[in-house]
Formats: sequence, structure tokens, C-alpha cells
Amino acid sequence: MQFEKSDRLKKLPPYLFVEIDRAKKKAREEGRDIIDLGIGDPDIPTPKFVIDALVKAAKDPATHRYSLDQGMPEFRNAARKWLSKRFGVDFNPDTEIYPLIGSKEGIAHIPLAFINPGDAVLVPDPCYPPYRSGTIFAGGEIIYMPLLEKNRFLPDLKSVNHHLLHKAKMIFINYPNNPTAAVGDKKFFKDVVEFAKKHSLIVCSDTAYSEITFDGYKAPSIFEVEGARDVAVEFHSLSKTFNMTGWRIGFACGNASIIEGLAKVKSNIDSGIFSAIQRAGVAALENYDKHIKSVIKIYQERRDILADGLNSLGLHVEKPKATFYIWVKVPPRYTSATFAKALLEKCDIVVTPGNGFGECGEGYVRMVVTVDKKRIKEAVERIRKRLA
Repeated sequence: MQFEKSDRLKKLPPYLFVEIDRAKKKAREEGRDIIDLGIGDPDIPTPKFVIDALVKAAKDPATHRYSLDQGMPEFRNAARKWLSKRFGVDFNPDTEIYPLIGSKEGIAHIPLAFINPGDAVLVPDPCYPPYRSGTIFAGGEIIYMPLLEKNRFLPDLKSVNHHLLHKAKMIFINYPNNPTAAVGDKKFFKDVVEFAKKHSLIVCSDTAYSEITFDGYKAPSIFEVEGARDVAVEFHSLSKTFNMTGWRIGFACGNASIIEGLAKVKSNIDSGIFSAIQRAGVAALENYDKHIKSVIKIYQERRDILADGLNSLGLHVEKPKATFYIWVKVPPRYTSATFAKALLEKCDIVVTPGNGFGECGEGYVRMVVTVDKKRIKEAVERIRKRLA
């Protein structure tokens, strides 16, 4: 039997990465040698000290029971210490830090805590898809904020439709940014905080890529700005920093009232993170300093190879200061979709069409550097020989 889906599901576009996976699977079934520059899933192994901590914890029967709704105190305290050392900000681990089954689920769930049908959420365009889907699931309306090259891919807060702002309850921001790889400075965060206070908005700052930074750049936290704690919550992920995408662990920090609302949603939906993974998360955060430099070195070398290669082909790109993405403007006569299709059909290269992240992503594709540098060099040569 076939059953009709809910209206909220009907409002969702096809999930971008599912479509990409289907295309890859089909190509590989045809025996083609696919170079995957499409999905930002780190290929670097999870650090041994994290795996060792998991193995040790998994052998403890106490970790096999339900975890606490608010997570293990050890993990929340490790997050507190890391935030203090990294950004110089201090949080109460009992009321201002909350573990997540990866930051994605926290981002998708938080509209359920604060958005009623008819309320609106300010969402960047292009954006990470869960900002949209979480809003739709909560019954909210979306007010898009274009991210344009002329504005360094930062939202122009002054141009937000003021006739709709009275409905807005929340704003999503994401810097370092996926998919554009743009960065935001403290001046930008200051402007966001002032804007949020003026319009009584909750600020949801997604910082999944804050630690993948290059050329000496260090990404700031919104909480380095005065007044941010009055309006903001920040989402952190161990996935990209520690190559733990499959482990599903992260945390939210910030305003206690916002954390309380998110916690109430989660306590009614999930049962928390496997305790052994939380102990491994403690090991990750406590050993951050001995790990992060080697990861940055690898990604920076790959970034340089891909950016230099694309520039040699006439696809003019800037070397991003952060993330493992490169936001590439498509050549003349192509759309995002037709260029991505050409790369797959003629070069056996998978990329992500920019319009999959929103209308303002049209005219771009996103490439990742989560593959070995030899494969990146090969990808450039394939484009040179088969497409350029």
C-alpha cells in the first residue's frame, strides 16, 4: 500500500545529498572511476586517542544503559573547558551547554521549541538544508537572506523585508560558511546581535567549521561579542574537527532559556548520546591541541592544489580562509545543474550544484577537499582534458 505523506513533507525539496548519493551509486554501478568532490565527509581517520577512549568506555557496562537527558557531566565540563580555552568565554555546564547527537539534529529541532505556525525564521540563501527543513517541520515561514558575492557572502541585514520582520522569531547564521566558505568577523557578529535585540530574535549560530581554518586565520565565536548571551545559541560539532561524522556528537551552548527550550524538545524525542561516545568526545576535546594542526595542514595543502588547479583552468576562485569547501562560479553558458552534470558525465567527477542550497546558489558549484591530494590533481587534469 501507498500512504499519503504529510503536508510538511510535501513542502520539502528532495534532500540534496540523497540525490547526489544516487547519482554516485549509479555511476559506480556502471564501473566508472568516480572522484567525489561532492559531500563534505572527512576522509582523514578519527584520531587513535578518540578510538581508544571509545573502546575502553564500551567495555564498561555502565555505558550501555540510557544516558542522561542532559548528557554526561564529564562531557559538558570538557566542552566548557574547550570553549574557555579556544574563545575565552565561560558557560555554566549545567544550564548553558547541552550535548547533541551531532549539531544537525539540534539545528533541526530548535525551531520546534520556539516557532509556532505563522512565525517566521530568517534563513540564509544559499544555506545548509536543515535550516529550511527544521523551520518547515515547526510550521514556520521562511524569510530568505541572500548571500551575495558583492557582500562577501554575508547577509545584508538592512535589506531584510521590514514588512515581514514583525513575524520573525529566529535567525540562522553560519560562519565559517557552508557552502560558500565565507567567514564572518566580530563586527559582523556585533551587527547580528544588535539586529536580534532590536527585533527580539533568537540567533542560531552554526559553527561546525570554526576549527578548519587556514593561513593563520582563527574563526571567532559570536560570544566574543558583548550582549550575545542575551539572544544567541551556538552549535558546535566534533564531526569536522575530529573526523567523527559517523559518531554523531556535538553540543549547543549559550543563552540558558534557549538551551532549556531545546532540551525540552530533545528530552521528548531522543534518549541522548551513547555514553561511550560521550567519553570519546571528552578525549577529543581534551586533546584538541595535539590534533588540530595536522588536520589543518592536510586540508590547506589540498585547498591550494584545487584552487590553483581551478585557476589554471580559468575558473577563477579565491582560496578560502576556512572550511574544506571551494565555492566555484560556473563557466559561461552553464547553470549549476548543467555544469555539475557535465563534470559527472564527461569527467566522472561529483560536485554539488549550488542551487541545491538555495536560489542564490545558482551559478555556482561546491567542491570539497575531503579526498587525497592525488585524486584532487587527477580531477583537475580530467577537467583540463575532457571539459576545458
